[in-house]
Amino acid sequence: MKIAIRYSGALVDHEGHVAGHDAGATLVRRLLRVFPGSTLVGPGPRHGEGFDVVPLEFVDGEDTLVITMDVLDGMDVWRTLKASCDEPRVMNFVWWNTSERSHPVERAMLGLSCALFPTFANSERTANEVREIVNATTIQPLAEKARIAWVNLGFRHEHVQPRQEPPVPVVLYPAIYLSDRKQPQLFLDVVERVVKRTPIRVEARLHESHLVSDKAMRLSRREWAWVGPLTASREDYWQALARTTAFLATATDESYGLAYVEALAAGVVGVFPDRPWARALVPEGYPFFYRTPAEAEELLVRAVTDTAACRRELDAAAGGGFLEWLKARHNDDVFEQAIEARVKEWFGA
Repeated sequence: MKIAIRYSGALVDHEGHVAGHDAGATLVRRLLRVFPGSTLVGPGPRHGEGFDVVPLEFVDGEDTLVITMDVLDGMDVWRTLKASCDEPRVMNFVWWNTSERSHPVERAMLGLSCALFPTFANSERTANEVREIVNATTIQPLAEKARIAWVNLGFRHEHVQPRQEPPVPVVLYPAIYLSDRKQPQLFLDVVERVVKRTPIRVEARLHESHLVSDKAMRLSRREWAWVGPLTASREDYWQALARTTAFLATATDESYGLAYVEALAAGVVGVFPDRPWARALVPEGYPFFYRTPAEAEELLVRAVTDTAACRRELDAAAGGGFLEWLKARHNDDVFEQAIEARVKEWFGA
């Protein structure tokens, strides 16, 4: 059986590579690696570097499983494949925060798609939310038969670079978007208070769609802040993390939080809001959670002025080695093995 990966946001550059460093593009590259010889569903036939791009209408449904990251379009994918085969094979991959789909129609579409087609989620929390939506929006016979599995996405351990401590502590805005859910104003309010107490350099690497926004321009005007585009390569990305001291997370919700996990693995001290999505990423005794902006300020000051002591606290919270704890629970290899196993279980491939 062949594998086709569908993500409407995927862009293939002139060299034939899946372009971009956002979560969607990264996951497309992962899936292409997990399933060698798979194709990418796209607007027109062309050859990529190690894969082909084909329109959905050209996919042979008789011997192809379509893994769709556009979960709300699952029924449309099924109908298109049904035109040329009796039993289309469709699998959902839920990799985003379900709270982003707040409209009742969207939530009903999500629930029906995940009830009809086997669904793989990027974290236990996302899988539980999907299950709740299926139960709330579909009839009992469908909900009872829903097949939903999950695994943490994880990171590639070999990408971690040796630490390069900067002369002035670097505080990272740990997101690539300035959307309301990320609460960039709270981030700015806290770091403005911190910079009055101790020297820091704030860095924000943003998706091009947010790079020229009013919020980005306001931040870039601070003499202690740098706002720029995403790094050109994964190597540059990990090298930048290796010289980052701390990050301040302010998002109200996340489906998983791979960027935070990667930063933690690189030795960055993470200051988190006391929310379920953040607690799901770290050991139970993780010491850097805040409930108020004032607490966030105090924790961030500690992170940039007594960084070594903070890292020792992280090791203690993990029972001896924080990086080893992260590697054991956020493992890219485990993700690959898990999604392969589910494809074989659900579709016999």
